[in-house]
Amino acid sequence: MNHISNYMETLVAKYLESVLSEWEDVCVCEKCKRDIMALALNHLKPMYIATENGQVYVKANTTFNPQYATDVVLAINEAIKIVHNEVRHE
Repeated sequence: MNHISNYMETLVAKYLESVLSEWEDVCVCEKCKRDIMALALNHLKPMYIATENGQVYVKANTTFNPQYATDVVLAINEAIKIVHNEVRHE
């Protein structure tokens, strides 16, 4: 790993499709998905990693602590509500 990354982005991306599949009549174009991800990430605590060891630690920590999944799913659902009510394209 040669860069710093926010592991929370990986978690949001991991759950995005399954959460979206539970909604009806929500646009799933790439622009709306990016908006949903950005809004969700703005409401979640970032988890920056810079090393392989850091990635392993964070991945293990989030896997064994179900609160992370709950927080991510809640943030995605809130973001979907906002994007659905304020679609920024035709």
